[in-house]
Amino acid sequence: MHKSTAEKNHIHEIMIATDKIKVFRDIPVNEQGFVLLNISKTIRERIINKLKSIEIINLMHYLDPDDSTDLLQNIKSERRRNNIIEKLSADIKDKVEYLLKFDPASAAGIMSLDYIEVSCETTFHEVAKIIRKHEVRTGKLPAILVVHEGLLHGELLMHDLGLYPKEEDVSKHIRKIPAIQYNQGESDIISLFKKNPHTKIVVLDEDRSIMGVIYSDDILKLIQKQTSNTLYDFAGVSREEDVLDSALTKVKYRYKWLILNLGTAFLAASVIGLFSDTLTAVILLAAYMPIVAGMGGNAGTQAMAVIVRGLTLKEIELKTSKRVILNEMVAGCINGAITGLLVALIATFVNKSPMLGLVVGAAMVFNLVIAGLFGALVPVLMKQFGKDPATSATIFITTATDVLGFLVFLGLATIVLV
Repeated sequence: MHKSTAEKNHIHEIMIATDKIKVFRDIPVNEQGFVLLNISKTIRERIINKLKSIEIINLMHYLDPDDSTDLLQNIKSERRRNNIIEKLSADIKDKVEYLLKFDPASAAGIMSLDYIEVSCETTFHEVAKIIRKHEVRTGKLPAILVVHEGLLHGELLMHDLGLYPKEEDVSKHIRKIPAIQYNQGESDIISLFKKNPHTKIVVLDEDRSIMGVIYSDDILKLIQKQTSNTLYDFAGVSREEDVLDSALTKVKYRYKWLILNLGTAFLAASVIGLFSDTLTAVILLAAYMPIVAGMGGNAGTQAMAVIVRGLTLKEIELKTSKRVILNEMVAGCINGAITGLLVALIATFVNKSPMLGLVVGAAMVFNLVIAGLFGALVPVLMKQFGKDPATSATIFITTATDVLGFLVFLGLATIVLV
């Protein structure tokens, strides 16, 4: 579903309007559904809650059943949702009720029912007749899926109808098409799409019969959503938070993370407190502490980003992660040596203290090795325990690099400089 220029303009008008529901009602009804589906979640829910049920029913007549299902899932009241479904036309009602049975984040919850099935023996003339009937009924050109004994055999491209004789059957012109089980999740869909780029993916039941089709535009939306979610996870922000949420809503989503972060900050501070005498004796150490901690945090985040991507694409798992973790530690050691040498030279020539340079350089190497270890290990362990590998991993990695980095840096300084 692509946004037209008019729909983009409508979305912009609603975003800047004070009375959003008034602006929305001025939009032609045949465009309202598309605008709702593409607008901010917070504004969408606000508008839906103010619309009358008959208004929602009217705009749904211009949406595909899968888009209508997405819209209905924004209605919190089950009673109101059921009331709207009951008033839909029989054909749309049956399809919407069918799609609502599935998890919205599963392949079946995302699929479209805009397809037709033909057998290998069907002629091109017969296929054309079936397509015309489908187009008259739905207003859409369907995907053409070829089945053999009830099971998916491949697809037929629409332009094939104009290339071959009408009397010829389709058996010699079937092309492969990727397929996925109905209960697979969004990350599985994205992974399959990246391995088998195609305009669509067929959704199959447990018995391998066809249930629906996921089109590439919906898959691209999933990829955009995954990118956004990963960014939210890295920052410790709830995926439910929207840019237009109220200040109090934002506080509700964020304060727990900040309190946890505060606790880990006190843990790092307690380590520094153990070396108060060393810091008093060598004041220059305070200038290099943020450098050691910051480099460790950045290196850990780099390692985590690579590992999270590998876990998402199913390129690695716990059993095969040992070599990957070791590689991250070796990379951390080499990067630590490079950056450690640079900071050691600065400490030696700027601060006239070769021993300080030695301490800072050694601490840098150690901290980047720790960053590689925890940056790779934490996401793998979180995945093993059934947690999202990106969620909250940053805080554990940063805590490890801060605490252990300060411990080694100040410990070495105590031994060498005091």
